[in-house]
Amino acid sequence: MSSDGRLVWNHSTHLPGLIPILEKLIKCEGVSTVTPGRIKQTRSHIPKLKLRVSVPIRGGYKVIARQGKTVQEVFILSTLEQSKLEEAIAKLL
Repeated sequence: MSSDGRLVWNHSTHLPGLIPILEKLIKCEGVSTVTPGRIKQTRSHIPKLKLRVSVPIRGGYKVIARQGKTVQEVFILSTLEQSKLEEAIAKLL
């Protein structure tokens, strides 16, 4: 584990419990930048915090974080393959 990554604070609000997970994720080898994005409300209810890799973006992946009836996009710039990123996220949850 290295601590080269950085966490970008664009918004004042985040899902409860998301920031500590993202702070651990930026210490993973191959993860350079993590940026939490916009928050939206949904109809379905997810009791526990859940992170799912959604789609590849230039230089990384878009991850969807869900808890309760709230969804937040998280953009992760990384050299990791999608399967390795999913494993790293699974270890942190």
